[in-house]
Amino acid sequence: MTTGQTRAIKVIAIVLAVYVGIVVVFESLLGYFQPEGGNTVVITTTADGRSHDRVLTLLERGDELYVAANHWPRAWYKRALDNPEVQLTMNGERADYRAVLMTGSEHDRIAEEFAVGLFFRFLTGFPPRYFVRLDPVAAPPAGATDDAVPSQDAEAWDEAEAMADV
Repeated sequence: MTTGQTRAIKVIAIVLAVYVGIVVVFESLLGYFQPEGGNTVVITTTADGRSHDRVLTLLERGDELYVAANHWPRAWYKRALDNPEVQLTMNGERADYRAVLMTGSEHDRIAEEFAVGLFFRFLTGFPPRYFVRLDPVAAPPAGATDDAVPSQDAEAWDEAEAMADV
């Protein structure tokens, strides 16, 4: 290996390390400060009997509400896959929702409609994007059991869990 090749490899390694550092710092600051404002909501997911809050940007399309896993840290998304019964706090009001994973053509349509810019993708390290539709959960009628609640498409959830583990 020549001196020029060695130098080129070192420069590439340094540039890559700086880029990874920028992504880690950006993602860490977002996670720490969880900025609110504009079109943000707080999603509450549960795992092991504990509630976890996360600030997310709300994506609205007509009467449909969506949130996206746009970043590498996505524990809220994995918890929503495991337990799709979530709560959403908007404008100070909390309501129950069911998280429904978007797949196939619906995912593609939402991804195109709510595309993010190259600079944002660069700052976040080009993570894959996953979308969840939030369907309002009506209060069950008196005397209703959990059996009365329709279940998610198990195959779609299995696919999402496999993608989330990537």
